[in-house]
Amino acid sequence: MNKLHQEILKGLKKLPQKDSGHFDINKYLGSPRKYYGTSTPDRRKMMKDWYKKHKDINFSEFQSLLDSLYKGESIEERFIAGSVLEHYSDLRTKLSPQRLKKWVSGLIGWAEIDTQISFSGGEILDKWEDWGKALTDFSNSNSISLRRASLVLLVKPVRDVRDKKLLKLAFANIGRLKHERDILITKAISWLLRDMIKNYRREVQKYLSENRDSLPAIALREATRKLKTGRK
Repeated sequence: MNKLHQEILKGLKKLPQKDSGHFDINKYLGSPRKYYGTSTPDRRKMMKDWYKKHKDINFSEFQSLLDSLYKGESIEERFIAGSVLEHYSDLRTKLSPQRLKKWVSGLIGWAEIDTQISFSGGEILDKWEDWGKALTDFSNSNSISLRRASLVLLVKPVRDVRDKKLLKLAFANIGRLKHERDILITKAISWLLRDMIKNYRREVQKYLSENRDSLPAIALREATRKLKTGRK
């Protein structure tokens, strides 16, 4: 285990652990992994203090830490990996999509996947040749985690900027996956369409009209409601 990971894990295990009682937290999060029962605010405070002590880690240390966290036994270690991606934005931009593919392919359930969406529209567009190909490949993967990631990794970019390349890729990935009925995919399609409305309202309206019979019902319903009310 990476030494920085060991330090984080030591702190994680010291955090208060909430008993979920009869509530099946693993079923809710979609992952069978160990869950310590720590709260998001407690983890954020712990990591805020940790970041203050580790402002100057280099790219090699950054990648090694993430490699180690993604192999951890708990769900929270993967949540923290997403936090590390978010915090070190200058190092994150140096990552290759293929490195991210390695990590994401090992994730299980919506919660683990959705905490990895730090990449901005500018970051994706700056390395478009790499990212466009990678996200297309993700959508064609046998791994449902990568297929979901091909959608949710576009949520922040389409909300950040209006760009034809992002629009085309978002609709292409939705089109490729819209016939799937697993909730990991149907909810991700809904999420992406709803967040596209900010910068692509007319295009989303047209897409919903032309694809209403083939889109997942939940995606059609929630995106239409967002168009009408501005709310989910």
